[in-house]
Amino acid sequence: MCRNIKTLFNFEPPATEDEIHAASLQFVRKLTGFNQPSKANEQAFHLAVQEVAETARKLMDSLVTQAEPRNREVEAERARARNAKRFGTGSLE
Repeated sequence: MCRNIKTLFNFEPPATEDEIHAASLQFVRKLTGFNQPSKANEQAFHLAVQEVAETARKLMDSLVTQAEPRNREVEAERARARNAKRFGTGSLE
């Protein structure tokens, strides 16, 4: 499940709120073991996602680096190549 959490730091353009929310949701899902919480846990679950997203945004805004920003398309192509090699698809489409 956490394999779906993507690195969000040092990209141009910077990570969007949607990307941070999606990573936060995956993190809370992993911690709780819930894909979808029960009605009794729904409020706590959504509050946790919101708080993790806020903390992640603060972290992203406070990090510094001397490295050049990464290109999303180049990184996506590298990920496709790794997956093709790992899973033997033989295709990079």
